[in-house]
Amino acid sequence: MAKIDLSNISHSYNPNDPNPVFALNPFSMTWENGNRYAILGPSGCGKTTMLNIVSGLVRPSAGRILFDDKDVTDLKTEDRNIAQVFQFPVIYNTMTVYENLAFPLKCRDFSKSKTDERVNSVAETLNLKSFLNSPARKLTADQKQLISLGRGLVREDVAAVLMDEPLTVIDPDLKFRLRRNLKEINEQYKTTLVYVTHDQNEAMTFADNIIVMSEGEVVQTGSPKELFERPNTTFVGYFIGSPAMNLFESEPSSNDSVKINNTLIKTNSNLSKLKTKNIKLGIRSEFIKIAKNQNENLVEVNVQKVEDLGNYKLITAKMGSLTIKSKVTRETEIPNQNVKLHIPAEKCCVYEDNKLI
Repeated sequence: MAKIDLSNISHSYNPNDPNPVFALNPFSMTWENGNRYAILGPSGCGKTTMLNIVSGLVRPSAGRILFDDKDVTDLKTEDRNIAQVFQFPVIYNTMTVYENLAFPLKCRDFSKSKTDERVNSVAETLNLKSFLNSPARKLTADQKQLISLGRGLVREDVAAVLMDEPLTVIDPDLKFRLRRNLKEINEQYKTTLVYVTHDQNEAMTFADNIIVMSEGEVVQTGSPKELFERPNTTFVGYFIGSPAMNLFESEPSSNDSVKINNTLIKTNSNLSKLKTKNIKLGIRSEFIKIAKNQNENLVEVNVQKVEDLGNYKLITAKMGSLTIKSKVTRETEIPNQNVKLHIPAEKCCVYEDNKLI
């Protein structure tokens, strides 16, 4: 395992062009030894490029990569002591499942007893134990991906395990169990795990720290709670959470309040430092409830739709021309008319030019 520093990294696939296009804009960050990280963003945002730079498959146009303070920028992949798991299964079809899992250990001259111990441990975790003597080519696509994943996990001495959307071909129930198992492996062996995904649910349920990317830019890093409650940008507010964060065009008013549809909403943000009036109010649907005894931050709405989603109800309502969504418990009684919703000041996020103030 290793601490990984990415120092002033940037990358362009056409660096000699007079106007190069950057797949990764300059950034710096540190991945601490033994933690779980998710790189999250839509297709084409630079996630895989970042991962390939760390693995050595791509050399950055600028910047340095350090493993435990050792500069590895110019080292080949095989010299970086990392394990990689790709989006689609990469296995040796002529080998059994056991031989596939044991291959990285065999290449490093591990003893037979140590190899057996590690292969059996990983096979147990990935539910592959009953297939150890089976030819790998006869397994299903998701089982083959488990082998690929197992080869990445079988070594305890790697600097990091880098995973590029490894659960794409695996069914949802197994995905949930595997994410839990990966967390258990991380906690047991303190292996640094880095997981690329476009699926916010995968990222939020797997990682201690999430790196959110958009168009080659690292727009926010933080815990799932931080990204959910205080998105740094409206993009993060929109991309994280289901449904997306409520975002309303607003006007600043006095006493750190904003005005939406001629209704004053008090916030805990300091609006005195605003440079423009181009602001938006952001609030998660989880924090908006039907008003009871509150006497401020109330908005009157017309309920358009109520969806029962099992463990909660989702209210979609109109506030003039604006749409507002609220998550409430299944037991909540929802009036047919004259519905007032409460927007708590402490949960409001104010954005100027789409950035949190």
